[in-house]
Amino acid sequence: MDSLYIYTIGFIAQALFSARLIVQWIKSEKAGKTLSPVLFWQLSILASWMLFIYGLLREDFAIIMGQVIAYSIYIRNLHIQNNWKTLPILTRLIAVVTPIVVLLFMLKNWEFHYQQLFKNEDIPALLLIWGVAGQIIFTFRFVYQWIYSERKGESILPLGFWVISIIGSIMILSYAVYRKDPVLFFGQGFGMLVYSRNIVLIRKQSHKLDH
Repeated sequence: MDSLYIYTIGFIAQALFSARLIVQWIKSEKAGKTLSPVLFWQLSILASWMLFIYGLLREDFAIIMGQVIAYSIYIRNLHIQNNWKTLPILTRLIAVVTPIVVLLFMLKNWEFHYQQLFKNEDIPALLLIWGVAGQIIFTFRFVYQWIYSERKGESILPLGFWVISIIGSIMILSYAVYRKDPVLFFGQGFGMLVYSRNIVLIRKQSHKLDH
């Protein structure tokens, strides 16, 4: 596929990721505290789905790894918010079936993908490890958020989520610079601003509760 189309898919995915942060940011600013809006999770699923496709087309294992786990957590958060079943059946079906089909496709052509993903001359081994580590940390924020929300019985974006976001984002940003990947650079660059602002909001809220 032409690089222009591939980058277009990636930029749309990152635009959706940025849109979810804008929605979460605006709603949190209005409420004066960090919120976890339903639309944040809906946009997350759509953006992750597109970035998954982008990773496959770019034959970039680090990007693919970042989507596998987070995808199911997005869906789980909609369950916790009792919003999952309100989505059209076709939307839910596509959301659930797509990652399964992609994984089966990769397994069917595993030798080819192994060569393309792990022995890609454009991605040195150390850079790939660094990129995967960044994606794992970035994804772990949602594992942390998921466990935290399950314990609280409601969908929450806690302080730890935003701190882990910044750490993972810095690693992915450096990976994007070496890879000269404008899609990753654009998405992470904007995200850093929102992550930092949410930490400020949480600290302000904690300060009010202490006084």
